[in-house]
Amino acid sequence: MDPISAIAASGLRARMESLELLANNVANATTEGYKADREFYTLYTAPEAEDSNTMPLIERPWIDMSQGLIHETGNPLDLALQGKGFFAVDGPSGPLYTRNGNFRLAGDGRMITSDGYPVRGSGAPFRLDGGRTIDVSADGTIRQNGLVVGKLEIVDFSSTAGLSKQGSNYLRPADRTLRPAPPATISVGQGRLESSNTGSADAAVRLVNVMRQFEMLQKAAALGADMNRQAIEQVARVGS
Repeated sequence: MDPISAIAASGLRARMESLELLANNVANATTEGYKADREFYTLYTAPEAEDSNTMPLIERPWIDMSQGLIHETGNPLDLALQGKGFFAVDGPSGPLYTRNGNFRLAGDGRMITSDGYPVRGSGAPFRLDGGRTIDVSADGTIRQNGLVVGKLEIVDFSSTAGLSKQGSNYLRPADRTLRPAPPATISVGQGRLESSNTGSADAAVRLVNVMRQFEMLQKAAALGADMNRQAIEQVARVGS
C-alpha cells in the first residue's frame, strides 16, 4: 500500500474509534455522574517499516474524571460528591464505584442505586425507615430521628488510571494492585446530584471536528487510489 493510502487508512480507523467514544458520550450527556471517555492520539512507526512514515492511531482511551456541575433536586435520597471520591456499591460480581448518587429505598430498607445495587456502608450495612426523615451529613453519616443509623462507604484511589468502566456509570479496578482508600477531602451534598461532565454542546462540537477530519482523510484515501490507478495506466501504456 502506498504511503498516502496507508496513512489515510490509519487515520480513518482512529477517527472511527473516536466516533464510538463520542457516540457514548452523547448518549450519556444527561446521565447523572457520568464521566466522559476521551482519546489520546499518537503516531506509530512499525519497526520493520522500510520508510519513516508514521501512522496516526489512538494509543489508549481514558476516562475524564473532572467534576460535573452539581444541581439541586430536593430529593433527600439524591446525593452528590464534591471532590475526589466515589460511592461504593455491591455489584453482581463484587464492589463497584460510582459518582451517580441517584439512590432510592428498597422494600427492605436498603439504599440502592437505580440499577438495584445496594449502597455499601462504611464498616457495616445499614437499613433505613422510609417513613422517617433521612439526614445525610457532609461526611456521609446517615441519621434518622437524631440517631446514627449508618455511614456511606466513600472511597478514592491513588490513581484513577487503573479504573475501567462497567456499564455506563460504574467503575471497577482493572489493576488488581489498586486498592480503595478513604478520600483526602470530600463532601456529600444531600438533595443534589452531579451532572455528566460531558454536555450535549461539548460532544456536538467534538463530533463535528472528528467528522471533518474523517472527510479529509476520505479525500486523501481517494487521492491515493486515483494516483495508483493513473500509475498503473501509464505503466500499461508504456508496456504496450
